[in-house]
Amino acid sequence: MIYSIDTAVYIYGRQLRQEKHMKTVLITGCSSGFGLEIASFFLAQGWKVVATMRTPHQDLLPPSQNLKILALDVTSPESIHAALDAAGPVGVLVNNAGIGWLNAVEGTSMETARDLFETNTLGTIAMTQAVLPQMRERQEGVIVNVTSSVTLKPLPLLSVYTASKAAVNAFTESAALELEAFNVRVRIVLPGRAPQTRFGDTARSRLQKQGGFPEAYSSVVAGVFASWEKQSESALTQPGDVAEAVWRAATDPSSPLRIPAGADAEALAS
Repeated sequence: MIYSIDTAVYIYGRQLRQEKHMKTVLITGCSSGFGLEIASFFLAQGWKVVATMRTPHQDLLPPSQNLKILALDVTSPESIHAALDAAGPVGVLVNNAGIGWLNAVEGTSMETARDLFETNTLGTIAMTQAVLPQMRERQEGVIVNVTSSVTLKPLPLLSVYTASKAAVNAFTESAALELEAFNVRVRIVLPGRAPQTRFGDTARSRLQKQGGFPEAYSSVVAGVFASWEKQSESALTQPGDVAEAVWRAATDPSSPLRIPAGADAEALAS
């Protein structure tokens, strides 16, 4: 097809703008663990990275003209609005922010259950809603939701946490269908167990505040921890595994809707 000079310039300019936007990734929950690793990975690939966290720490990542570190609380509409204003156009959103929890149903207060869903589930939905207008208008964008491989197999002491992540899986699968019409891709990354991250520390801190595990479940708790001790390091998930899976989701249009990350996650998904 032959275009006029004006049309060709317009198309070329639009392509450049789209490439610029698509080279900008906003990642939630970058203060440690998966989020920090994902931010480092994208920076190393030459992308513009907007690394967000509740309390910004400017020294977590090496200084770069391609890096913005912003405050963001995904449970606050005002915080989301302010962060997106400061971020500018976003080509890829990575919903990684989340809180961990490990306890029996009886040992989980409704306050904790609401906190889990407020951050893990509703925070993901709120961030997705916030970036969609610009992606839909550009007819370009990718949303990557980081959930968990615990949604692939029922496990004890993880019922409420799993429910908060399984809800995101269901949300993602439906959103992916309705956003195809606007050339916006939506993907799920499912990490396995990663002792190197602060998931365990977060869960333990919350657990101590609530008085620990119910005594009646001591044998169940002992069994869970014993099974973890039997897992070899090579059978677990490393933060780099998650960063690579997110990269694939963000850059490979042919990637599957669900992408396991880590040896244990891949074993559960097979």
